[in-house]
Amino acid sequence: MASFAEMIENITPEIYQSLKLAVEIGKWPDGRKLTQEQKELTLQAMIAWEIQNLPEEQRTGYMGPQECTSKSFEVPNILFKSSDTLH
Repeated sequence: MASFAEMIENITPEIYQSLKLAVEIGKWPDGRKLTQEQKELTLQAMIAWEIQNLPEEQRTGYMGPQECTSKSFEVPNILFKSSDTLH
């Protein structure tokens, strides 16, 4: 039996798209429902294939640069006036 790494190397872009669709809709192309184990293994295979074949921004789970949006503007103090502070 081939190792997991060998199987990943044999995945074509067409097979990858088929696996991705199966995970997205929870069914194989013939309509059979994926089991939980099949979903997990298929997702692992997809991610492994993506690491070898896609740029980071196109991979499953990529969220882009993360930055706190509240740093871009000052949040007004609606509870107290600046003259009401205790210190």
